[in-house]
Amino acid sequence: MAAQDGSEEVIMETEEKLKEAEPLGEDAEKSEADTTSHTDAGNATTQDSSISNGDDADDKQETVDLKIIWNKNKYDLKIPVDSTGAKLKERIHSLTGLPPAMQKVMYKGLLPEDKTLREIKVTNGAKIMVVGSTINDVLAVNTPKEVIQQEVKAEENKKEPLCRQKQHRKVLDKGKPDDIMPAIKGAKERLPTVPLSGMFNKSGGKVRLTFKLEQDQLWIGTKERTEKVPMGSIKNVVSEPIEGHEDYHMMAFQLGPTEASQYWVYWVPAQFVDAIKDTVLGKWQYF
Repeated sequence: MAAQDGSEEVIMETEEKLKEAEPLGEDAEKSEADTTSHTDAGNATTQDSSISNGDDADDKQETVDLKIIWNKNKYDLKIPVDSTGAKLKERIHSLTGLPPAMQKVMYKGLLPEDKTLREIKVTNGAKIMVVGSTINDVLAVNTPKEVIQQEVKAEENKKEPLCRQKQHRKVLDKGKPDDIMPAIKGAKERLPTVPLSGMFNKSGGKVRLTFKLEQDQLWIGTKERTEKVPMGSIKNVVSEPIEGHEDYHMMAFQLGPTEASQYWVYWVPAQFVDAIKDTVLGKWQYF
């Protein structure tokens, strides 16, 4: 009997301890739930702090609003003023689908890729002219310009220097025009804002070249008339330094499919030769 009483006492003590432990278990669960809740709240706070407020990087920089004009279409573009010409071409690509390599971008002349819009003084509301064809358009052309250029160049290599040929000597022998623009040998400059003037044409008459970038036209003016030539119709541009006066070039604009359509201009200042070729033909022609 003594043993039984002892067992009953042990059992009763154990049950009492279990009852006392139950609230502890509930408190533990509640504590664990509170901990989880705090952890979730902490995570939510962390996630919220990582969410962008929606401001683009461009909004934090000084920007300019531009009007992009291409293929008779107009696009509004907002871009940081410290963006380079190359970056502008990328943005134009996103607007028009025209690859940067196929673009000829003009703002007071051919826009340089390595300078910023601030450096070339692009102002708010400026109009940016874009000339170029998509790859599909280029492939659709029956006779690509590059093929014509290669053929013309190969033919030129077979001949004596241009300035020694009889047809050119009769103009060059007249000497340098008195009112010709100053030239710099070995230099490369952007086209001036005024027409190139004081030069001779094939007949020995005075001629001036005006580059109407907003209309994508080259105006060839003489005393008698002004011929407005779409730049896209010019198949090739060739040039050669004038012997004894290497700071000046003789230059031909090929207006048709053969050399017979070349329009010759003499005493072109050397520093503008590359700018003329880039403006008329554009680098995109080689693709």
